[in-house]
Amino acid sequence: MGERGPKPKRKVNIRWSPNFAYAIGLIATDGNLSKDGRHISFTSKDREQINNFLFGLKTDVLVSKNISGNKKGVCYRVQFSDIIFYKFLNSIGLFSNKSKTIGEINIPPKYFFDFLRGCFDGDGTIYSYWDNRWKNSFMFYISFATASLDFMNWLRFEIKKLLFISGHVKKDGRGSTYQLTYAKKDSEIILKKMYRSVGGLCLSRKKLKTMSILAIVGKRL
Repeated sequence: MGERGPKPKRKVNIRWSPNFAYAIGLIATDGNLSKDGRHISFTSKDREQINNFLFGLKTDVLVSKNISGNKKGVCYRVQFSDIIFYKFLNSIGLFSNKSKTIGEINIPPKYFFDFLRGCFDGDGTIYSYWDNRWKNSFMFYISFATASLDFMNWLRFEIKKLLFISGHVKKDGRGSTYQLTYAKKDSEIILKKMYRSVGGLCLSRKKLKTMSILAIVGKRL
């Protein structure tokens, strides 16, 4: 029998947890899997987002800083090689060139809303305004964005299955991405689920914005 080659080095401990599911949500939205079958990278203009990503995967790799036209300014980036983790991502539905091909992701139901929080911090938004048509009418919405209609439809289906709310899917103004949007009452339901884990990883500026919006309508996370 021939000699066996060295075992692939592992950078990530693959074990489902709220923080791990959150990091998978970040990969699903803002991460990148290279075509070589081994490298995973993640880029963000928020250093906190990078730190959350690394903490969620329980890995420690070099963080680089560069100027990115797509992110409009200084961005932080991590890249590492882990064949075992790469194959794991493939097994749950994440592949290279995923932006338009991503569809259903195999997430344990127990951790779906942690995953969704990662998606929200990656490509989601919350916005609000006072509607002048009605006195003291404060409106707010949350939305998730993606270039893949299959992924958007799966996300919408899972949320509806778990929370019995439908949301609305539409293309953005440029027609390049899809947006899944939830209005006021439905947004409250989703937000409370996403932020249910005390101390769970999240982008603090987005959580603070969420809390300030809910405070106006007398709600809490």
